[in-house]
Amino acid sequence: MHMRTAVWAARVLAAAGLAVDAYVHADLASQYDAVKATFSQGDLFRIEAAISALAALLVLAWRRLPADAFGWLVAAGGFALLVVYRYVDVGKLGPLPNMYEPVWFTEKRVVAVAQLVTVVTAAFLIAVDVRDRRHQRHLR
Repeated sequence: MHMRTAVWAARVLAAAGLAVDAYVHADLASQYDAVKATFSQGDLFRIEAAISALAALLVLAWRRLPADAFGWLVAAGGFALLVVYRYVDVGKLGPLPNMYEPVWFTEKRVVAVAQLVTVVTAAFLIAVDVRDRRHQRHLR
């Protein structure tokens, strides 16, 4: 019973972290439309928002290893990019604009925390999924 509660709580926390990620990126997108190459940073923020929202829904509704792994990848990838573009001036990469922004502000901190919460809780869900799959295979 305790494991069910822990899994439920992890799903809610992972989905909430992804929802916060989606909201903040959607909210900030228009402020970054002027940062352009082939795509604007605002466009990339909108894509991030859509992917994060989809991942949140999948983590809550599908409850399978691929959904949990997708949620983990979205959050981990988003966090990695946030940190890289905070500390490294990568420059323009092909169709991607130079997104270097060497400051921390409230929304960036909120997204970083939300993504890290999702990474941890989705990792827990993945571990439980793998354990359950092994257990089911062992029973056959």
